[in-house]
This record gives sequence, structure tokens and C-alpha cells, in this order.
Amino acid sequence: MRVLTINAGSSSLKIRLLDHDDTVLRPADLDAPGGVVAPDDVRRALQGCPRPDVVAHRIVHGGTKFTGAVALDDTVIGELEQLTALAPLHQPKSLSALRAVSALLPDVPAVACFDTAFHASIPAAASTYAVPRAWHERYGVRKYGFHGLSHAYSTRRVTELTGAAPPRLVVAHLGAGCSLTAVVDGRSRDTTMGFTPLAGLVMATRSGDVDPGLVLWLEQHEGLAPAEVAGSLERDAGLMALAGDGDMRHVLAAEHRGEQRAVLALQVYVHRLVTLAGAMAAAAGGLDALVFTGGVGERSAEVRRRCVDGLAHLGAALDDAANEAADSSAQDAEITGASATARVFVVRAREDLQMAVECRRLLGAPAAANAQE
Repeated sequence: MRVLTINAGSSSLKIRLLDHDDTVLRPADLDAPGGVVAPDDVRRALQGCPRPDVVAHRIVHGGTKFTGAVALDDTVIGELEQLTALAPLHQPKSLSALRAVSALLPDVPAVACFDTAFHASIPAAASTYAVPRAWHERYGVRKYGFHGLSHAYSTRRVTELTGAAPPRLVVAHLGAGCSLTAVVDGRSRDTTMGFTPLAGLVMATRSGDVDPGLVLWLEQHEGLAPAEVAGSLERDAGLMALAGDGDMRHVLAAEHRGEQRAVLALQVYVHRLVTLAGAMAAAAGGLDALVFTGGVGERSAEVRRRCVDGLAHLGAALDDAANEAADSSAQDAEITGASATARVFVVRAREDLQMAVECRRLLGAPAAANAQE
């Protein structure tokens, strides 16, 4: 089955046409300012490509109803539109891409693959907030978790690399957005993002965890509007706030020059990463393997080293040469040190492959000949 994957980001659209053996026939990364996708750009990107058998769309939020891939029709699309209130910065971009591609390929079946679905297995003890019961019932307030396609793929890939699923795995997706997931026997058991993708780790421009009382104080005592606070926590916080730059490469370079803002920014980033990785290991009941993925996770040996050094008490250790070599390699790699009791891996983020697997499974099609399962 030939699968066209559509992955809408904050300002870009990633298109991958995967052949029957998962060979990428036509990679295209399109600009999508403000999350708006131009159908003409999509048309040009697909011009001359073989016709796909199905289109797979990455949808950020599936709520509590959509806990796996689902075939798209008008009813499902309407339900996804109703979930926009739960992900106002992300859901509209996914739906914009869906509409643009559907207009070009109206006769090709479409499937939604959800970033929240992998975390549907999180137990109530981990997903429930201690807030008024009415909030749960009326508004669906709970931990949903995100980056699920990436965490699911990394889990599958490490299972292939090791020959069996590590019983207790922590996946670190570190990019512009960052999250950690505790995976037990292949299933998500806890994650650092919550009701929204703002929670958890320090990110490029997002704050990660803050005291909710701070938000209330800013609104009540400083007169800041909710939209102003939300915008600042989404776009002006994180590394951008601490170091003046959200790009980890630039922050590391500034730290090496001795710039104190960057020094503190890295200390805060690593502190949050190590302590929450420890929390995820606790949720998993221990640590058998640690996986780094995402732009920073794949290409920053320095961030990996600092994180693993902070997790030495859990048995993590690096092979320094393998860790350095992983930055320039296009291949997934094990970077475990000789003294380690917990294995460490770098896995290239391939949400497109996870989407293809979920599509084929949903539609009863055979797995790709070289599928990484």
C-alpha cells in the first residue's frame, strides 16, 4: 500500500510519499505561514508522483474518543473540529492541511493518525488532575500527552534494534517541542506533556511546567489578559526567554563563549530534563533503555551526554565515541557505555513510518516489506 503522509507543523508542512516498501518517493517540506496550507503548493509538490492508495494525516488531538487511527469522513472531521478548543494552536493547522490535500485527492481514502493516541494507555492515576470533578466531566480536563506518533515509532524501532521490547523504556523527544514518555512493555504509562503541549520540559519557546498560581497572579495583579499570558508562555518562554535564542545549537555556542544567560539556560534545561526523566523512570518502575529522538535528541551529543550523566544513578552511561558519531550519522545507533546497565539509543524521528504502519493496520493491508517492526 502506497501511503502519502501529511504532517502539519507550526509554520511548515512535511509531505512524504512512501512506496510499498516504505521507500520515500517524494519528500517535500513546504512553508505554511500561520499554519495555512496553499493547495497550489501541495499540487506542485505532488506533481509527477505515483498516486497514493491512502493519505495519512497527523492530527494533534484526538480527545478521549479517538485512541487509534480512524478513517476520515465528514462526521469524523466535524468531531475533530470540535476538539479545536483543546488544541487551538495545533488542531487548526492539521485541519487546514487535511482540507488542502483532500481538495486535490478527493477520491483517495484518508486516515487520521493522532499524537494523543499512544498515551490512551496511561492509567487514571497518571492522567487525572486533582481539580474539581466538574472540570473533568464538563471540559474533559485530564492529561492527554502529545508527540505520541514519535514516541510510538521510537518504541517500535528500539524493539527492532534490541530484538525485544525493553520492559522499562524512557523516550526523550527533544526538538522545538520536548516531551518524555515512560513506556512499559511497549505501552505508554506516563508522559510529561499534559492537558496541553505546554507542560513538562523546557522547550525552544515554551515554558514547560510553571506554578499555575503564577498564571493567576499575572492576570489578577498585573492585569495581563489570558491571551497575552498564553502567547508569552507559548512563544516567548523556554530557551528563548532564558538565552535570547530558541535554537539549541546557538545556545550551546553562546555557552561555550561564556555568555552567562546561555550558561543558566542550559543548566535549567538539563535540570528539568534529568529530573523529569527520573520521574518517568519511576513511573516505569526502573530503566532498561533510554532513547533520544527529535532534532536536539538526534543531533546534540552534548545534550545527550549531560542528560545521561545526570541519570548515572539509574545505570545509564555513554560510549563517548559512539555518542559523538551519532550526530553526523543518518542511521539509528546504540551509544551505550561499557559500564551501563541501561542501554542508550539515538533514533531518527520518523512519524511518517509510524503513520504508514497505523494506516496499513487499520485498512488490513500488509506491512511494508522492510517495515521496521
